[in-house]
Order: sequence, then C-alpha cells, then structure tokens
Amino acid sequence: MYQVSDAAAVLRGHRRLLRRDASTPRVNRTVVLLGLTSMFTDIAAEMVVTVLPLYLVYVGQFSPLAFGVVDGIQRGAAAIIGLGSGFLGDRLRRHKEVAAVGYGLSAFVKLGLATAGTALSAVTALVLLDRVGKGIRTAPRDAMISLATPRTQLGTAFGVHRALDTTGAMIGPLAAFAILAFVPNAFESVFLVSFCIALVGLGILVLLVPAPERTARRERTPQPAAAPAAAPARPSLREALVVLALPRFRGLLVAGAALSLATASDAFLFLVLQDELGLSLTLFPLLFVVTAGVFMLLAVPVGRIADRVGRGRVLLGGYVLLLAAYGTLLAPVDGLGLAAVTLVLLGAYYAATDGVLMAFGSALVAAEVRASGLALLGTTVNVARLLASVAFGALWTAWGTGTALAVFAVALAAAITFAALVLARTREHHAHV
Repeated sequence: MYQVSDAAAVLRGHRRLLRRDASTPRVNRTVVLLGLTSMFTDIAAEMVVTVLPLYLVYVGQFSPLAFGVVDGIQRGAAAIIGLGSGFLGDRLRRHKEVAAVGYGLSAFVKLGLATAGTALSAVTALVLLDRVGKGIRTAPRDAMISLATPRTQLGTAFGVHRALDTTGAMIGPLAAFAILAFVPNAFESVFLVSFCIALVGLGILVLLVPAPERTARRERTPQPAAAPAAAPARPSLREALVVLALPRFRGLLVAGAALSLATASDAFLFLVLQDELGLSLTLFPLLFVVTAGVFMLLAVPVGRIADRVGRGRVLLGGYVLLLAAYGTLLAPVDGLGLAAVTLVLLGAYYAATDGVLMAFGSALVAAEVRASGLALLGTTVNVARLLASVAFGALWTAWGTGTALAVFAVALAAAITFAALVLARTREHHAHV
C-alpha cells in the first residue's frame, strides 16, 4: 500500500503539472501504465542492486578496476541484448510481448537471489541476468512510449515515464531498509518481497497496457526531407539499419558515444563521496535515494523544456551539470553541503539526459523501425559507458580518485564541445529535436 499510494501521489502531481498549460495535452494512458510497470520493477531492482557496489568493493574486496569491469559488463550485456530485442519487436510487430519477456526475466531473477545463498559468482550471475532482462525490455518499451505520443510531446512523455521509473528507484532502497530494520540480516525476505513487487509491474504490462500496433497506425513519424523512404512494416535486419542513412541520427549516435565515453558510473561517484565523507556503509544506499528524488522531481519539467527549446540543447546542458558534479568532487573542501550539491547535480543531469536522449532519437526515426533505432542508440551509449567504467576503474586503481576524476572532467569538457558542434547542424535543420 505504501508504494501504491506514493505512485498515486506522483501521478496526481504530474497531472497537475500537465494541466497548467492548455497547449500541452495529457500524456497517453499507455505512457502512464508503462511508467507504473517500470516503477514497480525498479522498486524490486533497487531493493537489490543499491548495495552491490559496497558488497563487491568492501565485502568481496574487489579492486576499483575489477568493480569497473563487472559494472561495465552489466551495462554492455544489457546494451547488446537490447539491440536484438529492439529489432525483434520491429520485425514481429510485438513490442509488448518482447518487453514482457524482459520484465519477466528480471522478476524471476529476484526469486533466484532468494535461493542462491551468498556465493559471489551466483549473485553476480543473477544480477547479470537482471541486466539482460533490462536490455531486452528497454528498446521495445521506449518504442511503445514514442508510438503512443505525438512527436511534439516526446520530451514530456519520456519525462513522465522516467519520473515514475525513478519513483521506484527511490522507494526500493527505503523498502529494503525497512525490512532489514524489522528483521536484521533477512536478505532472503528482501529478495522475496522484491520478487512479489516485480510481479505487480509485470502484471500491469501484460493485463493493462494495449499493444502498440493499435496506436501506431495513428502516428507515423513524418520523414525529414533528407531522409530515405520509411522502412517496410516488417523490416529485415538490413532494412532496419536504414536509420544509419539518416545524417542527423548518425550525428546523434556520434555525439552520444563521445559524451558517454567521458561519463563515470554513478556507482563510482557515490563510492568517491562515501570515501571522502567517511559515511557509514549503512547510509550508502541513501545516496541513490537523494539522486533519484531530484531526478523524479525534474524529469517532467525538463522534458517539457526540451520539447520547447530543443532536445539537443537540454541534452548538452545535462552533461554540463555532470561536469559541475565532477568539479564538486575535485573541490578541496568537503562536507555534507558539498555532498548535497553533488547529488542534486547528478539528479538534474539524469533528468536532462536519460529520457531526453530517447525523445531526441524517437523524433528522428520512422515508426516502423523505431525500436531498432532506439536500441541502436542505447547500445552505442551503453557500450561507450562500459568502456568508461573500465577506464575510470583503471585510473582509480593506478593513480587514485583525484586523477581519475580530473582526467574524466577534461575528457567530458572536450566531449561537450565536440557534441555541440555535431548537433549544431541538427538544430539548424530541425528546431524541435
């Protein structure tokens, strides 16, 4: 009941925001239902994964490089699997069914965790399977959001979805703390409760979300003047890759990859904060909660701003915020105030980049190959982040956190400049993307 009431309050808040501007239509029911699916799934996931960095680094005695490899493999596996699931959704015209497989896999992983014991290899394998489930569901789900939304409102729609999704990221760690507070060390209970919550999310998708094929007929993305003809209704792999013939989409891929190569994993940044502040290990998951709270509050308004002023501008602004977060961690002063500023900057960065990037890509890709295009964009970004995780871990291991952060700050400043030049032509041709 706690999670459901919180979800209802968030929904009421977002609806009030959307009603304030008569020119902004209320988001489609499909978007809200997919947001609730993601919210319950994230509650379940975050009950488990927020303590993973501490578990591996402090309990498992992983070096920062080893943790970077594990973190990167998780991201990379999800990205590569996502590329196949996106094409499969387009090919079969079954985005909902493909997404359900991913949500189902992630749900049943929680049941496996309850019975796997404490073997690190088993826990790591199950967490990897959970990320594979995320990879399977992400592109078809985002395609369903975009197919149910007018092109001019994509930023708002993805903002509403990400806000609900992030509500789950906030509630999950708090729910785990509540269980462990009443029954100390009852980790199996945490996993079983997370499994039940994940089933609720899966049930919403399977029973309530309409198949996107019903709504796709109402919206076919108008093709830019320079774009090739739309792909067939059931494209082959070669036909799905028609998105690479779009100069603006290629530019977005290049810009996204460059920015992601200089993006340190938030888990690393939280470990830096924990080390600098000397926080109790039991307080570590609360860092995720604060960042998620800022993300949740800003996702909708930032999405609406992106629809109005240009998604490319907002995307670049988000990475400027990340650069500022690097700066706060490099500052010679420390304290809870500086930590709070860092967490707020990270939450605002996510609000300005996560959903906005998918809205940007959705506006450039035809409906018939929407999931394939978004999967390609997601794969490009996540593989770049895989490399970034390994690089940050290696720099930390060899020269310490200060050097790692300084190198990434310089690299990110260069990447922002490069991405701005690449996206400038996109803004010249299309003011709303």
